[in-house]
Amino acid sequence: MDNENKTFIGITGGTGIYEIPGLHIIEEIAVETPFGEPSDLYFRGILEGTEVIFHPRHGRGHRYPAPGVNFRANIYGFKALGVDTLISISAVGSMKEKYRPRDIVIPDQFYDNTRRRACSFFTGSPAVHVNFADPVCPVLSEALHESCGKADVTVHMGGTYICIDGPAFSTRAESKIYRSWGVDIIGMTGATEAKLCREAEICYASLALVTDYDVWKEDAEDVTGDLIIENLMKNADAAREIVKDVITRIPRERNCMCRDALGGAIVTAREMMNEGTLRELRVLVDKWIPSE
Repeated sequence: MDNENKTFIGITGGTGIYEIPGLHIIEEIAVETPFGEPSDLYFRGILEGTEVIFHPRHGRGHRYPAPGVNFRANIYGFKALGVDTLISISAVGSMKEKYRPRDIVIPDQFYDNTRRRACSFFTGSPAVHVNFADPVCPVLSEALHESCGKADVTVHMGGTYICIDGPAFSTRAESKIYRSWGVDIIGMTGATEAKLCREAEICYASLALVTDYDVWKEDAEDVTGDLIIENLMKNADAAREIVKDVITRIPRERNCMCRDALGGAIVTAREMMNEGTLRELRVLVDKWIPSE
């Protein structure tokens, strides 16, 4: 495949999505990062004639629960491998009646309710403040929506995803409070990934697979790991078909802010920046802070 024609699309799978059927793997890649080890190897391959890189968020076999996932290493690894577009597949709970188990939501907003995890690459010098008002790529989200239209599934375009630390599911009190905030779905990974992708100038969108009603709905079964897996497996095939379709329709050139997110976001004067940190973050900042 000609280097100039390569489209670097990344796919990260969550609960129950540890591999992508039909992905012809060319190589397995271990990536070293300044933030430690990613959850697993990265799998570079060809899917529907398009080069992609797949990485299982929790590691194959679900070795790491959400609070144990090294999100910074995972996203840094994608960036280091040249990925500029990331499709996230994850299981979520529904916080409203209309989002039924086995539906799919393409959220356009996140509420980050996590408290115990690193969600930024930039915790020292240079200081960086990215624009995160619209946290997902509109072009990538629309492409996902179009591909969902070809699948036998109910899809909802837009919605607010509240992200919690986990690994425990919500108490009934928490679930009711979250509902009073007007959120639509609940999960443990989306906001963190979206923030890191924005800092890494990676276009990000999420395919959220509804598996349960959390614990707010009195006439529904309480959320459990078994319930999540059961419902997830019933629409995992649809999710995989959506991903196969969408990678063929993602435009290489797109009018979005994602790929220039650090422009104007770096506020530290160049002479005050920590050179050691710059070396570690060269993959992220080289476009804006050239090596001296």
